[in-house]
Amino acid sequence: MTLGVIGPAFPHRRELGLLARNLRSRKGLLYPVGFMLPGLFLFAIFMVYPFGKLLQISLYQWRVVAGEPSRFIGLSNYAKAVQDPVFWVAMRNSILYTAVTVPGIVSLGLLTALFMNHIKYARAFFRTVYYLPVVTSWVASSLLFKYLFQWPSGFINYVLVDVLRVVTEPIPWLLNPMTAMVPITALGIWKGIGWAMVIFLAAIQAIPNEIYESAVIDGAGRWVSFWNITLPLIRPALLFVLVILVIAGFNVFVPVYLITGGGPMKQTEVLQSYMYHQAFDFLDFGYGAAISCILAVAVLLLTAIQIRTLRRPARFY
Repeated sequence: MTLGVIGPAFPHRRELGLLARNLRSRKGLLYPVGFMLPGLFLFAIFMVYPFGKLLQISLYQWRVVAGEPSRFIGLSNYAKAVQDPVFWVAMRNSILYTAVTVPGIVSLGLLTALFMNHIKYARAFFRTVYYLPVVTSWVASSLLFKYLFQWPSGFINYVLVDVLRVVTEPIPWLLNPMTAMVPITALGIWKGIGWAMVIFLAAIQAIPNEIYESAVIDGAGRWVSFWNITLPLIRPALLFVLVILVIAGFNVFVPVYLITGGGPMKQTEVLQSYMYHQAFDFLDFGYGAAISCILAVAVLLLTAIQIRTLRRPARFY
């Protein structure tokens, strides 16, 4: 009789134990969720809601004058962008700026990080020198580069004509559509090297020395060690740098606005500057919002492609 009472009770005890563990696990989830809620709340207010509002404005002929209603026009602003030649010039320049600055910053930042990892003296001095452009104001840097590339008396023309004598006449850098993007891309690379250096240097210094010692014992040289050990093991840092730089490249605005203003003849417009001119100079907020949405989708697709391409498991020596 005792066995008959105790026997059937075992399954109930097991179920109660599982239920208690589930309750404890759910209670444990409350702590991380509780910590995440403030951030999610701020993200929703300052990111999700503005983007939803931006998408709404892009579907309207938006009016900012009090009492004047906005008119729903559907996808007309997007159709206008497709047929707008200046929009495609801005898209081309954004792609060109990103295609030039991202490889330049990554390669020079990685070389600088390798140099910093091997030097033994004055590390703090060199780190400060290389990182100083990062903390320099974009406005001040843009005005400086505008002065350097001025025609005909800028410092760059002085060096090319009077010092190096590689050209006979000063180059109109900011007046020629073919050369006006040079100061902007040069500024982007100059300001980004120090930031990339810090990320890469931290990743390189996190690699155990035992791996390099094993490679040396096996006869691997510096290039083999770099290609088969360093580069695969810093892939997460490389992915992070590439994603951030691509996003920053497509969002460039201050150098274009201050150095060329989108000229000459709108040939240096980028998506951000063209959006700004349409929205705040011509008060066409619907068209400006449509350009912003196209930019957001383009950056999202490029980021997804980068993550999918570079998230493969690392294979090293």
